[in-house]
Amino acid sequence: MLDETAIDALRRALVAADYTLDAVSERLGNVGLAGLARNASVPALRTLAGATDSQAELIRFWLLGLPMPAGTIRPLLGCPDMLVEAGLIAVNGDEWRAAIELKPHGSQARSGWICSDQTPLDGRVVPPSEDFVLGASPASTTLAQLVPPGHYGRVLDLGTGCGIQGLHLDAEQLVATDLNPRALELACISLRLSGLHADLRLGSLYEPVAGEQFDLIVTNPPYVIGPPRADRLIYRDGGLAGDDLMREVVTGAAEHLNPGGYLVVLGNWAITDRPWDERLTEWITPTGCDALVLQREVLDAFEYIELWLADAGLTGRAEYLPRYRQWLDYFADNGITSVGLGWLVLRRADRDQPEVRFEDWPHAVHQPVGTAFANFFTAVDAARLPEPEFWAQAWKQAPGLTQETFGRPGAADPEHLVLRQGYGFGRAMEPGTALAAVVGACDGELPLGALVAAVAGLLDEDGQTLANELLPTLRELVSLGYLVGEDSQVLTGFGQSGH
Repeated sequence: MLDETAIDALRRALVAADYTLDAVSERLGNVGLAGLARNASVPALRTLAGATDSQAELIRFWLLGLPMPAGTIRPLLGCPDMLVEAGLIAVNGDEWRAAIELKPHGSQARSGWICSDQTPLDGRVVPPSEDFVLGASPASTTLAQLVPPGHYGRVLDLGTGCGIQGLHLDAEQLVATDLNPRALELACISLRLSGLHADLRLGSLYEPVAGEQFDLIVTNPPYVIGPPRADRLIYRDGGLAGDDLMREVVTGAAEHLNPGGYLVVLGNWAITDRPWDERLTEWITPTGCDALVLQREVLDAFEYIELWLADAGLTGRAEYLPRYRQWLDYFADNGITSVGLGWLVLRRADRDQPEVRFEDWPHAVHQPVGTAFANFFTAVDAARLPEPEFWAQAWKQAPGLTQETFGRPGAADPEHLVLRQGYGFGRAMEPGTALAAVVGACDGELPLGALVAAVAGLLDEDGQTLANELLPTLRELVSLGYLVGEDSQVLTGFGQSGH
């Protein structure tokens, strides 16, 4: 598509016009950016207000997809003829129009650009081509937030798409794969423009990396569950029955992870007459990995099908109802009643009895949520300490843990006492009197066993009986990040809440 020389020339042109993340964000402001998040161009156009400087022209051309006079846009592109030859610009006489979207994008790791197919704006319904390459989306940005923070050695971006995950990762070596050749071409532009080098490989799932291992595998695979079709959309339709593609991503990960390495997945799974966590346990247990799986949302068959028919641009078209019926029949034939949407994070732990936890968790979380996943896996060993060592630890409350009380006005005592995390997953629990007293005394100074004995004395209870009663819950509090060890490296990651 574009060689390195052309990409470097394009990058210099973008920088020269101040077509960068910070500058464009400042130019469009909150109103213009919010409009683009809704796929509306009018707020951004009103903000530009007829300006004709280089930055404004590139915003109209690359971000809003407007046709431009060749004489206006050509000097701003750095390598105009190569862009035309590569099919990234469509020429109609003296009018040039971008055939792709080139969007400033960034993270705490770096700022750059992502190159993808265009997002339909202003209510236009455009059915995507089979090899459509999706740009920044809620799914891709959420996936980036799930990654435990840190510097990684070898990273595999499985199903890279436009290459957006690379801009969010701190990695020494990045291998990016995709089944779609066009995705790899656009990912190459995204990554090179953003100053990143990646080993780009064509192929399905783990085939391009056979025999290789990584410190992190990150993927938002084509997880849509639907009837097989010859004209499937590669970016979302995996081509396997039901949720088999998700299963293969999970079951195949362990042999490609270094010890302590993570698999981070955002995806869907079928809900049948069997409990969803029971089905997914069969995927995870053979890997020997610790795992935390959160089901964030459940859509019934109708909601799910309507979502993806609209995504395919079929709303209002003659094919809509026949496709709808075909999809419903497929779900009925396969016993699928609804679909779960959520997050899976696995860590290669090499333990005989891995820690595997499933939760329905539709609640708001605190960003960066990747920190909460990291803390969960860090806490597994601490929560499993032998009993004498567990009681000997001087545990302390995690930073950001608060206690709330609720009751009727004028009542002598509160009716409810709640421990709430102002970090991570934002969990909350009602501990009861004895447990609340123990947690309240955990300040990292005294051993836990001594605290329980003291509380038992205050409540006039037998110390051993109370310890036996509280031990399982105290281990749970450690594993869920309410209590941390004195030498714990737990990250607070305080930030805004979100979904």
